[in-house]
Amino acid sequence: MEKILIIDDSLMQARYLKNILAGNYKVSLAHTASDGLAYAKTGKFSLILLDVILPDMDGFMLLKKLQEELVTEHIPVILITGLSDTRSEEQGLILGAVDYIVKPFNPLIVRARVNTHIKLHQYRVQFAQQAMEDELTRIANRRHYEQYSISKWQEAARLKTSYSICIFDIDKFKVYNDTYGHPAGDQVIASVAQTANSFLQRSTDFLARYGGEEFIAIILGQESEEVFSHFKKIRQAIEDLHIEHSGSVSPWVTVSMGGVTAFPKSDDTYDAYLKIADNMLYDAKSLGRNQVVWSNEDMIQWKERG
Repeated sequence: MEKILIIDDSLMQARYLKNILAGNYKVSLAHTASDGLAYAKTGKFSLILLDVILPDMDGFMLLKKLQEELVTEHIPVILITGLSDTRSEEQGLILGAVDYIVKPFNPLIVRARVNTHIKLHQYRVQFAQQAMEDELTRIANRRHYEQYSISKWQEAARLKTSYSICIFDIDKFKVYNDTYGHPAGDQVIASVAQTANSFLQRSTDFLARYGGEEFIAIILGQESEEVFSHFKKIRQAIEDLHIEHSGSVSPWVTVSMGGVTAFPKSDDTYDAYLKIADNMLYDAKSLGRNQVVWSNEDMIQWKERG
């Protein structure tokens, strides 16, 4: 069921709106701008109904704040107002509101407008998901990764938490394609992606297809030793699929992995640490492939083998 947030300082008015919509949607109420903003950041709402006049901040200012927050900028907002002048309506639309509902409420109009914008939101979400998903593997694509990696890097610097990057690819994949054919190669890419993804189940774990047979994963908030151990398990699980590969370092399909754990600071650049992860992958291949090589937060290199 789609979730709607009503931000209105009038308890009676908010409950009236909730009664109009409650049969078809899960409706939450907030009675101040600060509470409304906090609610909006924590819940996955499909629509916000926002009163223009609030005791602690006017609705236009709150709308602007919602537009500026990464987690709320995509939530459509319908403004609730008793102001019927076109200047107020223009101001709200310029700031990003999708529609207006004018008091006193007509339940049929409220339901119709809410239903329209919920459907539009669902369409936009579906389209965005498709645009951010790799068609073959059904995990995130490179475009999604590029957006996620930088925003989370900045968040980790702000929260002073750890940020781990792992790059890995399929060993001797060109040889595999030449031996078994491209359709079999596509199946291997999909199998590796799904196996790795099954180990990355926390809400902040992230896995993307970086290009071809190469993948990139991001893990937040875990110590380097724990992350290193986790990727060793993923590497082993991929080998344990026992997908035949006669031209590789093992009888089976394997992967090489390189990674780094950092505690980002405001003046650190993401690309510098991405380069370190890439160097660790290069070392993993130089050491014989089918292994994990990691750089911890003190730039000490750990090797799975050798």
